[in-house]
Amino acid sequence: MINKGSFRIGDSVVYPSHGVGKITGLENQRLAGIDIPLFVINFEKDKMSLRVPVQKAIKIGLRHLVSTKEMGQVVGVLQSRAKIARGMWSRRATEYETKINSGNLVLIAEVIRDLYKDSEDMERSYSERMIYESALSRLCTEYAVLYKVDFKKAVEQVLNFVRDKQAA
Repeated sequence: MINKGSFRIGDSVVYPSHGVGKITGLENQRLAGIDIPLFVINFEKDKMSLRVPVQKAIKIGLRHLVSTKEMGQVVGVLQSRAKIARGMWSRRATEYETKINSGNLVLIAEVIRDLYKDSEDMERSYSERMIYESALSRLCTEYAVLYKVDFKKAVEQVLNFVRDKQAA
């Protein structure tokens, strides 16, 4: 394994705006006569590869998967009381999108928690449904890799954390 900083080929990593991927290689690209080493990150779910400059990886938010201890904090957020939605949907939607694209699982869990109540509501707007599903997908993908379960099982377990609190 090639080690560049704290990231290694074969590591599962999180890129804030794309979610969980795997570092599959290291390439050099020549720009203006300068060799720039790049991580090649494969996002299997999206069938996409991304090249990230090694020197800027941390600055752009590339990170390792959360630990099981950190996932415990995420579960705590999922089980906490949902915030009552106030204000215009467009402003809240922007805030939710910002939380999702931050790559911070605690913030993503807040989106799931706050939007869960209406997740089965057929009157729910398309954009609200898409934001909820995007947050759920991001969190469950990382959960599945961390606990070595398939995506469907991860969704089931994550939603059980939210449902258990809602039923109480």
